[in-house]
Amino acid sequence: MLSKYQFFLVKEEDRIATITINRPPANALSSPLLQELSAIFDNLENDDKVKVVVLHGHGRFFAAGADIKEFTTVENGAEFEKLAEYGQVLFNRIEQFSKPVIAAVHGAALGGGLELAMACHIRLVSENCKLGLPELQLGLIPGFAGSQRLPRYVGVAKAAEMLLTSEPITGSEAVKLGLANHAYSEEELLEKAYELAQKLTKKSAVSMKLALQLLTYANDYKFQDGVKKEAVLFGEAFESHDGQEGINAFLEKRPAQFKDQ
Repeated sequence: MLSKYQFFLVKEEDRIATITINRPPANALSSPLLQELSAIFDNLENDDKVKVVVLHGHGRFFAAGADIKEFTTVENGAEFEKLAEYGQVLFNRIEQFSKPVIAAVHGAALGGGLELAMACHIRLVSENCKLGLPELQLGLIPGFAGSQRLPRYVGVAKAAEMLLTSEPITGSEAVKLGLANHAYSEEELLEKAYELAQKLTKKSAVSMKLALQLLTYANDYKFQDGVKKEAVLFGEAFESHDGQEGINAFLEKRPAQFKDQ
């Protein structure tokens, strides 16, 4: 069964739901897209026919980041903070979802795209895909809990390097660092994701739900404090001169001229 949304295609087959991000050219994560994704997870939560979820992107990318054009419509830091909080709540929900969520990442998962992938339980990547949090290039910071999840997977030192340089890593590097489970060629990535999903469909939905529930306790107790602080500072970064300059420079396709203020 195939369901078409504005920004997604959702297919259910053999107890597996495939959510395909379908917002060309970059699958940028706008607020309406995130709202639609939330509704899709609402539907899957109560669908007893679905035991496993596979999330991937149509076209060249998994998701190349947030919708920077949308940032120009935000009036102030408080509104920007609310934008972060909405994404955080949704991504926390995916991380705590009662059914396994497998991200199959190709092309690029940058900024919000990587934050979405990190919220999934399992990440399979193409060997040459690009994974990173380049928000500082815009004079901003991550806003969908990326600053809190990335150190959990790659360690604080590597997370600091990735955040401060804005330089992405490859899928193969992500596996070595613990950010991804396995790396494959782009041609076989989705096939491998389905192979794994089919293994999981043979498990009890009850025991998988309980196991996933237990994994949430592995989070550091300060995680939620950090997530809340990230949203506040996300708004602060937006209101800074450099945050506005970075956004405008990106849209105007020119180097940003930061004034450190």
